[in-house]
Amino acid sequence: NLFASFATPTMVGLPIVILINMFPNILLPSPNRLINNRLISIQQWLVQLTSKQMMAIHNNKGQTWTLMLMSLILFIGSTNLLGLLPHSFTPTTQLSMNLGMAIPLWAGTVFMGFRHKTKAALAHFLPQGTPIFLIPMLVIIETISLFIQPVALAVRLTANITAGHLLMHLIGGATLALMSISPSTALITFIILILLTILEFAVAMIQAYVFTLLVSLYLHDNT
Repeated sequence: NLFASFATPTMVGLPIVILINMFPNILLPSPNRLINNRLISIQQWLVQLTSKQMMAIHNNKGQTWTLMLMSLILFIGSTNLLGLLPHSFTPTTQLSMNLGMAIPLWAGTVFMGFRHKTKAALAHFLPQGTPIFLIPMLVIIETISLFIQPVALAVRLTANITAGHLLMHLIGGATLALMSISPSTALITFIILILLTILEFAVAMIQAYVFTLLVSLYLHDNT
């Protein structure tokens, strides 16, 4: 079954997704020394670089979300990378989990926009200069596009991670099948598998950045 690896793992009949989601925190230690080692220094440098680049466009209200957004990108990136290990489980392949992250964050940005910028938030539903006979249609379209935003966030992350894992599974199975039939062809598919694995490492980090960046842009539009 191609989708067997995406099934929720259980232990003694109970799902252990919560324990899997908590595991990446062990790999991101918090500094408790006067002089940090190289690992923590690199970790802090990457976090500071990402936060400066992502939060530079925000005002004071938007910058209050810095800790949440940095935690989000670290969580998604670490779970994506750990999911590339053999016999592992990737929580971000579950649409329910991605919707659980996308909907509250999107709703928080929208509610903040209606609270602090009510007129500007309502103005997005009707562009300036719209003909009168198009007003009902445009309001409906803009409302639908607003509610599609969290679904697009979750589906984008789920589709990219799931497609990459499926492709790696298919090419890996083809390589094993071709080893006894045509070793030269198996070598070619094995090289393709290595290149695809490198690409998936890049996709795992890029998708974490894209997910967080889009939430940051939604926040910027509403603050």
